[in-house]
Amino acid sequence: MKTFVRFLSISTFLLSTTLVLAQDFSAFEYRTIGPSRGGRVTTVTGTPVLPGTFYLGASGAGVWKTDDYGTSWNNVSDGFFDTPSIGAIEVALNDPNIVYVGTGSDGLRSNIISGKGVYKSIDAGKTWDHIGLAKAGQIGAVEIDPTNSNIVWVAAIGDAFKANEERGIYKTIDGGATWEKMLHISNTTGFADLELLPGNPNVVYAAAWKAQRTPWTIISGGENKEGGIYKSVNGGKDWIKLETGLPKGLIGKIDLAVSVVDSSILYAVIEAPGDEGGVYKSVDQGKTFVQTSSNKGLVNRPFYYINIELDPTNPDIVYSNANPLLKSTDGGKNWTMMAVPHGDNHDIWLNPNNPDLLIQCNDGGANVSHNGGKTWSSQFNQPTAEIYQVAVDDQYPYWIYGAQQDNTTIAIPSSAPSGTSVQGTQVMIEVGGCETGPSIPKPGNHNIVYNNCKGRFSVYNKITGTGREYSIGASNIYGHNPKDLKYRFQRVAPVHVSPHDPDVVYMGSQFVHKTRNDGVIWETISPDLTAFEADKQVISGSPITRDITGEEYYSTIYSIRESKIKKDLIWTGSNDGVVSITQDGGQTWSNVTPKKMPKGGRVESIEPSQFDPAKAYISVDRHLLGDATPYFYKTVDYGKTWELISTTTNGIPADYTAKVLREDPETAGLLYAGTEYGMFVSLDDGKLWKSFQQNLPVTPITDIIIKRGDLVLSTMGRGFWVLDNITSLRNTDIATLSDSPVLFKPDNTIRYRTPRRAKGFPDYPSTGVLIDYYLPKELKSEVKLEILNANKQSVASILSDSTKIKSSKEEVENMGLSTTFSYFDAKLETKKGINRFQWDMRQKGAWSDKESRRYKNGPVVPPGNYIAKLTVGEKILEQPFEILVDPRLGEEGIDNTIILDHLAFENKVLDLLTEARKFQSELEAQIKKTKGDEKASLETVLKEIKNDEGAYPQQMLVAQISYLSYIVGGADKVPGNEEVERLKELQQQFNSVKNKVKLN
Repeated sequence: MKTFVRFLSISTFLLSTTLVLAQDFSAFEYRTIGPSRGGRVTTVTGTPVLPGTFYLGASGAGVWKTDDYGTSWNNVSDGFFDTPSIGAIEVALNDPNIVYVGTGSDGLRSNIISGKGVYKSIDAGKTWDHIGLAKAGQIGAVEIDPTNSNIVWVAAIGDAFKANEERGIYKTIDGGATWEKMLHISNTTGFADLELLPGNPNVVYAAAWKAQRTPWTIISGGENKEGGIYKSVNGGKDWIKLETGLPKGLIGKIDLAVSVVDSSILYAVIEAPGDEGGVYKSVDQGKTFVQTSSNKGLVNRPFYYINIELDPTNPDIVYSNANPLLKSTDGGKNWTMMAVPHGDNHDIWLNPNNPDLLIQCNDGGANVSHNGGKTWSSQFNQPTAEIYQVAVDDQYPYWIYGAQQDNTTIAIPSSAPSGTSVQGTQVMIEVGGCETGPSIPKPGNHNIVYNNCKGRFSVYNKITGTGREYSIGASNIYGHNPKDLKYRFQRVAPVHVSPHDPDVVYMGSQFVHKTRNDGVIWETISPDLTAFEADKQVISGSPITRDITGEEYYSTIYSIRESKIKKDLIWTGSNDGVVSITQDGGQTWSNVTPKKMPKGGRVESIEPSQFDPAKAYISVDRHLLGDATPYFYKTVDYGKTWELISTTTNGIPADYTAKVLREDPETAGLLYAGTEYGMFVSLDDGKLWKSFQQNLPVTPITDIIIKRGDLVLSTMGRGFWVLDNITSLRNTDIATLSDSPVLFKPDNTIRYRTPRRAKGFPDYPSTGVLIDYYLPKELKSEVKLEILNANKQSVASILSDSTKIKSSKEEVENMGLSTTFSYFDAKLETKKGINRFQWDMRQKGAWSDKESRRYKNGPVVPPGNYIAKLTVGEKILEQPFEILVDPRLGEEGIDNTIILDHLAFENKVLDLLTEARKFQSELEAQIKKTKGDEKASLETVLKEIKNDEGAYPQQMLVAQISYLSYIVGGADKVPGNEEVERLKELQQQFNSVKNKVKLN
């Protein structure tokens, strides 16, 4: 019996696996909505061969390229790279088609994304090949031998979060087919930089760096034997350590620069204790060094910055990227600040033929200058924002909120905010708080926004533009040892609004705090809900540079959620791995941490079920502890027991760190998971997972929310994305698709008036009903979609096969003034699998002599009940749906009666326009067949209805009717008296013209 049960279970598992894995979700596409404002860029380069061409490498957005001096940027790594984190980019000196990229940013922040090796392009970034070093971790530098582009050097920092043997200096002599480790110190010391000697690429300098992140501190540097500058004069076979004039004690991150015009000159910017830190210069290829400056701005936050570069024509002109960007013109002795579009600087590249032409990058993006840095190109053309969380308000259309790292909070509309919005124009407002967020609009009043900024709570009023801070403890927590703090807040401390009372707001330190009056009064409703291990409560930054921004405060609450179906049932998760619950609003709490869960992870998200109060889901991130395993858990008994629902075999790869898990609000068991490298969906409550990446770029999914049937995402590198209408995923048929076609029930659709979709940026959709259908095989024969109104009258008939349109064309010609029309649309696809068609909600328009426009672009149908009718061969499928009135119209007093009256009037105008256009067409045809006085007489009549050729002709009768159609159809309204009278006048004029001729 036991054997039978097990066999049945395995069979069921395999069957279920087959069904889920058979699903093709490619019909569902995400769209990007911004912001267009740039995010953190860690490396840039150019090529002297093509002076307008530059590349940028972002911390979470991949590689981007410009061919027009930074006027526009396009991603070139999507679809090729396994990680969006870029450490170094290098273009071959004499062949701009050859590009090497080392992945893994060298700025070791806590949210850094791991590198996945080296990529190569031989067609200037059109295509890429992965060429190895997949486990090298973060890559600090890539250098190409100027005499042979197949000889390439790589400086591997290593895994940012644990020791690994792959740290070291690597070299390939065959374009990446094979690699040899040329220098290795230990599994805790890697290399941040390397340089080849100009004129002799066998001479190599390398900068060793001991570095590692933990959740509670930053290790940057170590004993002198664990770091420093190394040199080889025989292509890496042998190395010596350069020591004369350099720091003798602790040594940290180092960056190097060699002069192109005088190869005896070598600069190094070095992290070291006290005044030993700064810039060092050698004039004898590293035999001896002299410190030229100990300016603190040169080694500001060295684990994150430290970059030095020389003017390629003058070795006395030196640039230092940190915070701020500094420039020296006297060989590194004195430094002045340079103005750039954004702070937090990382890299700079100067054209060797014209050093006034340069590109520089920072936490706001990349910027090009033609005049040595006096002015810069825009950073508002690179959608590479790092967003921590996502929230939505209840406007129509809804707006999306979040906090952009290294910038401000933002709110942007999910779709065009008005029918006259210009496509491609970003609408964006700041809503208080700061870069960390979250930023949460108040339910019922979107003009009020709750914010956290690095542990400080504030309330922003959009109307007045005022943010009022009511921080818990009213104390600046920067720079403290966390063990001494009264309240420990993470930089991204959670803020959560009760789903039962929008005036109740929760916020987390190590305690849960609650306010009922926008923060004026706070009460603490929990004990310390963290593990609070003593050895983790330390001053961050060792052994050289102190760095305490709150990012490393361990043992804080990281997520809070109150159940939507049971008031006072509150779950919390800490960033040191503790899960807690209260069922009485905070009077009593229980530690319900999964017993088998590895300790110390960050509970990134908690999702109380919206169907069962005892059920909840958590996502736990342990990548800062060197464990990239995704940990998604589920409980069905208030946390007494937990089930791991992300195993090594059920769909999510083993190194896709867990970020967020959300439950569909309408369908139990439908789950959405965001990971370090993309999206997944489960149709069976986490038993099996399927990639739901579609057209999303590879980037961390930091948060997920479902709003009005849309899936809304925030990412750590590519801003916000929206997948419109996930209704079909909620249909049980999607898990059992087989040999029969399926028409999924369309979601109810709000009747917005929006501009036509331009597929630009931001990608605002035009309004339409999204209709999903499944075909068991590709069909070359006709697939037909009809839209029926509540009376089952056909409003529109869309055909997939243009060869079958002739029969429908006859039907169209004989329709007279009926409201039905048929047309061919290639977007009504017939491929095997799930297909999606967007019906534009338009009924029959006016006749046109151009077939492609005939009866198209008619009025938007009125709100009401409709039926989608799909014909596949002999199979007929029907699904009802509803078109809803735009809620904003009610505020103007526009109701369904007015909409219907207006539509009736608009149809009268269109009927007249159709009749007039047909009359003109028939008249022109008859003129071609006549001669003499009869032809002249007909031409005289034609001039009354048709505009003359040329610029600014007088608008004649047909154009006047068309103009009336234009002003009538622009909005739902009570027809103006002038419009009503004008229609009568035009009708009379047309009747008069018709009576002047007799058409055959």
